[in-house]
Amino acid sequence: MKTTLNLNDILLMQAKALATQQRTSLTRLIEEGLRLRLKAKPTSPQVVHLPVYRGKGGLAGGLCGASNKEMFDAVDPET
Repeated sequence: MKTTLNLNDILLMQAKALATQQRTSLTRLIEEGLRLRLKAKPTSPQVVHLPVYRGKGGLAGGLCGASNKEMFDAVDPET
């Protein structure tokens, strides 16, 4: 099947050079790359464990934490 691809110029030059070096066609090289990519196991997203503060304390007196404006005003009341 014929198709048109828009490839990065440098990547295409490197692929052509590799195909020539391996005495194969650019088509075969691209097919091989696609097969390898399709055969590879999909990787699951890496689980990231975020640190949780377990200390005592909390918000300063008079703040409920429900409003960003309230929090910003508590830090810099002049803005």
